[in-house]
Amino acid sequence: MQNAKQTAVRRTTHPATATAARAAARAAGFAAAHLAAMTAKRSLDLVLGSALLALTSPALAVGALVLAFRPGGVLRRDIRTGLGGRPFELRSLRTRRLRLDLLSRLPHVVRGELSLVGPAPLAPGDPAAEGQGCRNWRQELRPGLTGLAQVRARSGMPWDEPALLDAYYAEHHGTGLDLAILAQSVRIQLRTALRGPARRSKAHLSDTDHRPPGYSVAE
Repeated sequence: MQNAKQTAVRRTTHPATATAARAAARAAGFAAAHLAAMTAKRSLDLVLGSALLALTSPALAVGALVLAFRPGGVLRRDIRTGLGGRPFELRSLRTRRLRLDLLSRLPHVVRGELSLVGPAPLAPGDPAAEGQGCRNWRQELRPGLTGLAQVRARSGMPWDEPALLDAYYAEHHGTGLDLAILAQSVRIQLRTALRGPARRSKAHLSDTDHRPPGYSVAE
């Protein structure tokens, strides 16, 4: 009798209802995974960002003191678009020596306006944020202190276009990739400080641009 009732229930269940239920379950699973990833990313920003700010505070204080005696002021102020499309004022020291301008943005990381790793912070109305498919993920990710586009742009490869790299990061971002990008950023800065700017060498076979003629970012 019980089996007959179960069979009757299954027969009366509309296929569209079952499909909608499966789609809702997948969407809920994706949302939960996305929330967990963003929580882990924010935790990394808070812990590592606070530690870096504490370590670099003496150098930042000295840099600010030196700039106070120079014309132009201590800080550079720019309006940038952050999480959810909300604008914020990005403050940086007016010097690139020892990348103090970059390190001076660490308070934005601690406050949650920036992430340690993410797409470059863009000004409101920047055309790079208006491309097809860009608007959604740019609103879902905090801009970064550094990012995949920043570390790969130095490679000189013709396919390492910032728009492509930012889109790739938006799709594959995670703690492992963030740590790899941070390590590469530190490696680049140390190499530049110790050896000077790297000279561009001849391209190897793997450096060849294999994209078809007429390729564009919009494809």
